[in-house]
Amino acid sequence: MPHIVAAIDPSSRSRHALRRAGLLATEIGADLTFISVVDDGQAQDIVESARHEADHFLNEQMASLAELRGVSCHAMTVVGNPVDAIVKVAEDVACDLIVMGAGSERTLRDAFVGTTVERVIRSGAFPVLMVNTEADKPYARIVAAVDLSPASARAVKTAQALHLTDRADVSLLHAFDAPNEEKMNLADAPKIEIDAYVRNVRERAAAELSAFRAEHGLDDEAWRPRREEGGAFAVLARVASKEQPDLVVIGTLGRSALVRALLGSVAEEALRRLDEVDILAVPPAR
Repeated sequence: MPHIVAAIDPSSRSRHALRRAGLLATEIGADLTFISVVDDGQAQDIVESARHEADHFLNEQMASLAELRGVSCHAMTVVGNPVDAIVKVAEDVACDLIVMGAGSERTLRDAFVGTTVERVIRSGAFPVLMVNTEADKPYARIVAAVDLSPASARAVKTAQALHLTDRADVSLLHAFDAPNEEKMNLADAPKIEIDAYVRNVRERAAAELSAFRAEHGLDDEAWRPRREEGGAFAVLARVASKEQPDLVVIGTLGRSALVRALLGSVAEEALRRLDEVDILAVPPAR
């Protein structure tokens, strides 16, 4: 049976995450574990007060939320490092997905080491769904950002395995660049030549996307291909702003030990800047 771990605190976006986790658990028949982590890097009396508040919040939400009725779920409050605690619980229950609410505050420390969500994703162990929006229905419009890499294929397959795409309109968004277009403009090349160059680049991108879909079994009409010219994050942000999908699916890059602190730049930008859409970030296979 699938297992979802939802990391919860009393913030509004964390409440959205709690409801989304309940909806997903109902949809896919998953067990659900709620975890609230009290950071131990503070005075003991503050830790005890925060633990009591977290216990009360979790029990209250589990008793009152309609989304949790009929779902096999339990809750725990853990004292310790938030990232370590979340990953440890996820490992202990062999979870298939971690659900988290986006933090409401961006501190100076976040600017250097990333939010808790980003640090959990950096562990590279589990897909993470960052919930930014109110959860009141299944996802209906999904944009999967694909760069034609194995990482992006894995991200799409993970969304499919979690049944997030079952009832949704899904577009496979591929951004492509025409790197010589600006140089040709600066050199006053004839417009017909520039247009022909861009057309060739677009056709090549279409062929590459078609081959990617065929290779990974995504070539039926359920997976709508889409090509947009521009930088990867700029294209994703433009589409997200204009079309307001419910969910963005994106893969993170593989990391060596020397650069383990880094996410793929597009995934990192999406997590930090797309705050009106939920984001499923999927690490590469271990």
